Amino acid sequence: MMRLVFAALAGGLFGAGLLVSGMTQPEKVRGWLDVFGNWDPTLGFVLAGAIIPMAIAWRIAARRRASVSGTPFPEPPAPRIDRKLVLGSALFGLGWGLSGLCPGPSMATLGIGGLPFWAFFAAMVAAMMIYGYGRGRA
Repeated sequence: MMRLVFAALAGGLFGAGLLVSGMTQPEKVRGWLDVFGNWDPTLGFVLAGAIIPMAIAWRIAARRRASVSGTPFPEPPAPRIDRKLVLGSALFGLGWGLSGLCPGPSMATLGIGGLPFWAFFAAMVAAMMIYGYGRGRA
């Protein structure tokens, strides 16, 4: 039960941060990617601001065996660059650049964003299901 409480609090805090920073607005993301046009550096400040608390959290987590809720930390993944990583990154970036949304902001705006956000969310879920089906067959 505590795991769910911590997950809800973390998700709520993350969503609130996305809303307050304006990162739920696709125009902000597209403005970040429009380096040679009407460039908007706002996303860069949000990304840089996220590095500090995560660096602190990684340091604390490295000294612990389990999370606050008692769940053991998973082993870090092997640092290898393979075809699946490159293809997945390219697809993520393509979707992010075309829509101006990534999974976090799309979920944070489902209740207020209207049909375009629901369409993006449905496409994202469908892609995850297709990937899961294909992975299960491999």
